[in-house]
Amino acid sequence: MLLFGTAGIPISTERPDTVEGIKRVKALGLGCMELEFVRNVNVSAEKIPGVRKATEENGIALTAHGSYYINLNAHDEETRRASVKRLYSGAKTLAMCGGKSIVFHAAYYLKDSPAHVYGMVKKGIAEAQEMLKSDGLSGKVTIRPEISGKPVQFGNLGELIRVSQEMEGVLPCIDFAHMHARTNGKNNTPGEFRGIMEMIENGLGNEALKNMHIHMSGINYGEKGEKNHLTLGESDFRYKELLAVWKEFGIGGYVISESPNIEEDALRMKKYYDGL
Repeated sequence: MLLFGTAGIPISTERPDTVEGIKRVKALGLGCMELEFVRNVNVSAEKIPGVRKATEENGIALTAHGSYYINLNAHDEETRRASVKRLYSGAKTLAMCGGKSIVFHAAYYLKDSPAHVYGMVKKGIAEAQEMLKSDGLSGKVTIRPEISGKPVQFGNLGELIRVSQEMEGVLPCIDFAHMHARTNGKNNTPGEFRGIMEMIENGLGNEALKNMHIHMSGINYGEKGEKNHLTLGESDFRYKELLAVWKEFGIGGYVISESPNIEEDALRMKKYYDGL
């Protein structure tokens, strides 16, 4: 099953509270919501039981977006360790809330070789997984490095497939808008969309297509990649053709709208997809 949802509490939620956001997602007819841990883990230990209860009662799946302040290739060891801890903290809180998939921006190249950065990303993920294991949470959350929007950031599709092949509990987050932006306008035709899906299937198997975590939005970009997110209607991104390709491949998992009008575009995608 493919679930559509919002990156954070829907804008139309009367009170900006996680539990109220989950209820609003349900009322809108959507199926999932992404907890935005981008600046801090904003679900306290005291709130976790209520959040978990709300997801169970409303049948809403939770995902999370990890901290923006993660760079597993940080040259300063203290900064690198802090990055690992931020990834762990977000994953732990999500698991305790009943969620199963956390997305994060893994690293910057910082003029290091791709091979070196790849090794540092693997090392950092393994350390976070070991911390989760110590808490009895091993295997509870899939860790998802995200396709990045700029070439200076780690995270092209080949790198993410490879790390997912080599590590248990790791799968990619496919941000199709980022793929479009980091290639300065490519990855925007049915043929290219099919090529992406085939690359995932060939590298990770059909099971990965049934368990996807996707970010979607319109996007503004230039020669250096991503500039900012736009609504789907403001962008040149051919999302309807992409959704048709998803239908062809019979994918499942989560589609998170990161458009500025988060629930509006989530509903737009769901309606179009359901009508195919």
